[in-house]
Parts: sequence; C-alpha cells; structure tokens
Amino acid sequence: MTGRPVDLKTWSRAEQFRFFRTYDRPHYAITTRIDVSRLMRLRKDLALSPFRTVIHAIGAGLHAVPELRMRFQGDTVTLYDRLLLSPTIPLENGDFRYTYLAWLKDRAAFDRHARDRIEAVRAGQPLNANDGSIRDVAYLSCLPWLDYTALDNALPGPDDCIPRVSWGKIVPKGDGHDVAMTIQVHHALVDGRQVGQFFDATQAALNETG
Repeated sequence: MTGRPVDLKTWSRAEQFRFFRTYDRPHYAITTRIDVSRLMRLRKDLALSPFRTVIHAIGAGLHAVPELRMRFQGDTVTLYDRLLLSPTIPLENGDFRYTYLAWLKDRAAFDRHARDRIEAVRAGQPLNANDGSIRDVAYLSCLPWLDYTALDNALPGPDDCIPRVSWGKIVPKGDGHDVAMTIQVHHALVDGRQVGQFFDATQAALNETG
C-alpha cells in the first residue's frame, strides 16, 4: 500500500502526538450501537453475509478517516492511502485464524474477494499472525455470542498503533436490529472526534447496503 510521511512541523496534532506518546497506556476503546436493520431485512433476498457485509462497512469507516490510516514508528508518522483488513476467521473446531483482505469500495466485489479468502483460510493454513511487518492494516474481530456493552483488546505494547474494531451479536431492536461495535485506537493519532466520524461512516455504509 502507498504511504506518505506526515510533516510534524505542520501537522495540527503534533503536540498531542508527542504528549500521548509518553503514556504507558495510550489506547482507549469506545463502544456504540450500530443499526443493521437494512442488512438484516435484505440478507435473504440478496444472499448477504452479515459477517462480510459488516466487514465491508467497517472498511468504509476506516478509509473515511485519515487519522485511522496513520501509523508511527518512532517519531515518523505515515499516512496510508489504503488499508488491509485483517479479521479473525472462526473455524468449526472453535479455533481461529487470521486473514488479510484488500478493501474494495464496491461491496459486491469485496464480498466475492472476502468469501474466497475466508474459504481458503478454512481449507487449512497456519495462524498467519502479523509479525509486525504489515503496518497498513486494521484488526477486526466478531463476537457473535455476546451482546456486550464494553470491550478491551490484548495489546503488545504502548507503541502499537493499529486500530482494532470488534462487533458482537446482532439483536432485535424495535422493528429492526442493532449490534454493539467497538473501536480501540492510539490516542497519539486519534481523538474522539475521529472515532465519531468512523462510526458515522460505518453506519452510512450499512444504510446503503443493497
């Protein structure tokens, strides 16, 4: 993926970046409810996979917010044009593996790509965890057993700046359905405003499902 350096001399968040880099625990997670009524209403008629459709919407949300595509190494901040999406893929034996998906704006094209990659993972591959060499990535995980209210992730250290997005069990709400969704980010790169923009863009993508 293509990335370009961020000039700290002109970057409006440079002061916040340096400040939160001093924290031992600079990450924070925010959970909200996402409306998936349209997805659940159309899923049978359009043969939609809720899992893959939500992944596509999350990709839209991540790509809509530049700060969520920023990564740092030391004092070097890079803004990537595109991200890979790395969801956990559940296996029938209760285990899981990782895969890497190239996000495509066209939902149907992305769905075919994701379906093929997931089938390949389930056919047999090693864990395929990122060894740190892939930086232009976001981690995704689904917890379909839980309608949770808050979530936290295991993190290797304070300089891990890869966003993590999770979502839970889709449940009825009024005449439709909704789901808990969480994003965990590094405060040196992302403030609450950008988290709100992410959720808005993700919701908009789901509202356009079809």
